[in-house]
Amino acid sequence: MRHQRKSRRFGLKPAHRVAMFKNMVTSLFLSERILITLERAKELRRLAEKLITLGKRGDLAARRLAARRLCVTGHKVGGRMVYEETALRKLFDALGPRFEKRPGGYTRIIRTGHRRGDGATMAFLEILPEEKKAGGKKGKGAQKRSSSGKSGDAKKKAAPKKAAPKKATPKKAAPKKAASKKTGGKKAPRAKKSEE
Repeated sequence: MRHQRKSRRFGLKPAHRVAMFKNMVTSLFLSERILITLERAKELRRLAEKLITLGKRGDLAARRLAARRLCVTGHKVGGRMVYEETALRKLFDALGPRFEKRPGGYTRIIRTGHRRGDGATMAFLEILPEEKKAGGKKGKGAQKRSSSGKSGDAKKKAAPKKAAPKKATPKKAAPKKAASKKTGGKKAPRAKKSEE
């Protein structure tokens, strides 16, 4: 029985599983879209959404908590290693402000089919793009209502469109009714049309 088991194990030791998710969530934040198995995408979504919530907070404590769960990239400069926290910087500078007004649901999973080798269900896990503003003007477009209760825009109604003239079509025969009692519930066979 799997009562009270909150996460998937993927057949990995805990240290291996943590390292795998660190790498995957870092790749997700850098590229904003990754292709992985559906089960991993569902589990990774939990971690990514928690980290984006930390990115929305934006304080030092949240930055330190997020840094523990992200990988840092390093390269040698001269004789020493220099570590860059590219994913962490993007999380707090770009992704956090992008979802400032959104209460949750920062990612989506798009199923892509089955992997050729083993038939595993594959899916894209992607971070939602920025929300586009609505086309209408809410602040300026809303006008005061007159005493009749109609807005100023309602007075400027366009003339109703005229329907296109109907083409002359030959009349069709009335639909056939249910089979008669004489045929015992069976329909009469259709007559063949002769070619002219």
